[in-house]
Amino acid sequence: MRSIKLTSVLVCAAVLLAVAPVSASARKHPSPNGRCKVNINLAPRVITAGDSVVVFGRLRCHGRPARSLIAGATVQLLEHSFGAPGFGVVQTTSTDARGFYEFTVSQVSTNSVFFVRSRGAASGRRAVRVADQVTLSGPPEGTQLLTGAANKVTFTGTVTPADVGARVVLQRQNAATGGDDWHRIDLGQVAAGGVFSITHTFLVPGDANIRVLVRSRGRNIPSPSNVLTYEISQAQNPALTIQASADPISYGQSVTISGMVLTGAKGAKVPVTLLARTARQRGFAPVAEVSTDAGGNYTFPAQLPINSTFYKVKAARKSSAVLYEGVKDVLTAQASATAVQAGQSVTFSGAVAPDHTGHVIYLERQNATGGDFHVVQVARVKVGSAYSIVHTVYEPGVKVFRVKIPGGPENEGAASAPFTITVTPAPAPALLPEAPANSTLPSEGSA
Repeated sequence: MRSIKLTSVLVCAAVLLAVAPVSASARKHPSPNGRCKVNINLAPRVITAGDSVVVFGRLRCHGRPARSLIAGATVQLLEHSFGAPGFGVVQTTSTDARGFYEFTVSQVSTNSVFFVRSRGAASGRRAVRVADQVTLSGPPEGTQLLTGAANKVTFTGTVTPADVGARVVLQRQNAATGGDDWHRIDLGQVAAGGVFSITHTFLVPGDANIRVLVRSRGRNIPSPSNVLTYEISQAQNPALTIQASADPISYGQSVTISGMVLTGAKGAKVPVTLLARTARQRGFAPVAEVSTDAGGNYTFPAQLPINSTFYKVKAARKSSAVLYEGVKDVLTAQASATAVQAGQSVTFSGAVAPDHTGHVIYLERQNATGGDFHVVQVARVKVGSAYSIVHTVYEPGVKVFRVKIPGGPENEGAASAPFTITVTPAPAPALLPEAPANSTLPSEGSA
């Protein structure tokens, strides 16, 4: 199935919301003598359920006495939420001496459209797209999973707000791309209470970056979960076993490959060949050779893989299972500030080793309820494997961010330590419209 980009879905959602019915009391009126106009801005445009949005703008009036019209004027904020009829007034405020106004709408949980009215004038409409808060749980990350029906794995999770009957797509990252493409491997459905469970059999060894995508039937945009990372190897051949001293390892660390050969000849030393390949190599190639000890055990000298590597051994006309050794990226990160005013930007920067020029990288923020993180901005690693993500914050309060590079064909991903950013309130005139790239989500992939 072809990849479906999130942007097209967002456009469709915006169109549907834009044609929502307006109650008689909320229809746009002409201003007195056509003298006043009011505009509206909304940020962030894409949020996760439970987050807040800031609505701000300015009332302008012409003619005399214009100042008396714009200062202290009443501004009403009207909202239409998915599934509700028409628009309704949700908040009221007054303009400052220059006609600026500002609202904070807390705990937005569904796709919504807003507009304001003041002095008989009405603004245009602005939509906020809301992703469900989706959590995914499974075996502890880093667990060595095995292929085959005997080694099925169960993934569970929650969807907030609950959307009983919504489709849950279990996805695995495409190992042939730079971290931004996902393909469907299984399906589930949201049950009562907003929970889901999917049991899956892995067939292909290798890295496994796993997430779910929830399709909430129009109420909210397609919503990705957190990503879980595993190493998948083939089930062991008991006649020729293979194991690693650690899996995964971080870039720059070494690993020791060992195992046992079962033969009929006791005490005989059997030659054992270690073969390896990476995700981008077509076939296995020999990298080392040793002999077993009297008990049939073998151990190879420490290996120093730069990229995640498939290993297998051959001995006594036997071949072992394929062992996948994950190599995790090393990520550095820093934030330009720990306290900013609403409407200002924080720059998150650093580098990734080994080189991942062009690979997707995420800025994530902790959910409003704590615990898991969700993506708030998508960027790319620059030439030289450095990155810089400039993110504007709008809602006052304490926010926790981190940088995460998802796994790709060469290596497993990594996340930075969290950054706590305190956002102080700002006067409405200091707020500027949100930049297009400031609120972005990962690709939907195939669903």
